[in-house]
Formats: sequence, structure tokens, C-alpha cells
Amino acid sequence: RPQEGGARQALLRRPRRLSLKLHLVAVGQKMPEWAETAYADYAKRFPPELRVELKPVKTEARGSKTVEQLQAAERSRIEAAIPRGTRIVALDERGTALSTMALAAKLKDWQLGGDDVALVIGGPDGLEPAWRQAAHERVRLSDLTLPHAMVRVLLIEQLYRAWSINANHPYHRE
Repeated sequence: RPQEGGARQALLRRPRRLSLKLHLVAVGQKMPEWAETAYADYAKRFPPELRVELKPVKTEARGSKTVEQLQAAERSRIEAAIPRGTRIVALDERGTALSTMALAAKLKDWQLGGDDVALVIGGPDGLEPAWRQAAHERVRLSDLTLPHAMVRVLLIEQLYRAWSINANHPYHRE
């Protein structure tokens, strides 16, 4: 029995490995080749304990539908792409602005929190207002209006940069 206690103590002293899965849920399926190439380049750089999965969601056909109808249809597809128990972070032009260092701190908090995280990029008409408000967090990448392809690349690059800061990797320089 004393040996079991010693093994347990050794496990308790071992540093906790922070594992997290980031779901990048993005309305819009077809992206330009340059964006797909850039996204893939950053996605493959992440370590096994920080997995990133892109989940493209079909954009609702515009036709004669109202903005509310379009957003509602896209919302249901977004919700279907997000696993239960996942922390939802809506990318929103009115969300909290984050510096790179603040994003690194937030990434570390997400890792310590234990829940996977879905970062959600809305469609051409944005996210449904009530759903956006119900998200756990709302952040913005820029004060500028950016094309969706650019947002995907910018987001994955900034997430990689945040990881590199937390890991003391030389990618980021002050």
C-alpha cells in the first residue's frame, strides 16, 4: 500500500499537460486557394495538446429571404457544428478588442478551464444578434471590416502566435 501512495504523489507532482481543442466554426465553405494554403500552414504547426479543427458551415442562399431568416438558418448550422459543452466565442465587430498578449492569456485560461472552445465566424450578414449575445465571450480581431478568407487566416495565425508566446517559442518577438 505505501507504494501506491508514492505513485499517487508522483502523479500529483507531475506538471499538468494542458489539452484543448479549438473548433473554428466559419460560415462559408469555398475559400480562395491562398487562404486555404495559409490556413493549412498554420494549422499544422500546433502541438498535439492544442488541436485546431476548421468546421466550415454552409452559407444560406440569399434569394428573397430577410436578414433574420438568413441568420436563423446559419445559426442552426453553426449550433449543429459545435459539440455540447463547448465554450462559445463569437467573433463580433462590437466584441472586446484583444492585444496579442491578451489573446495569449485568454488561450491559457481556456486551456486551464477544461472545456473545448468554438470560435465562431458569422456569414455575410453576421451572427444572429440574440445568439451572439448568448455566447460566452465576444471578441473582435480588428476595427477594420475584413473579408472572411482573411479572418480565417488572421485568426489561426493569432492563435498560433498566442500559443507560441505561452510556450516560449521564438515565433513571436516583442
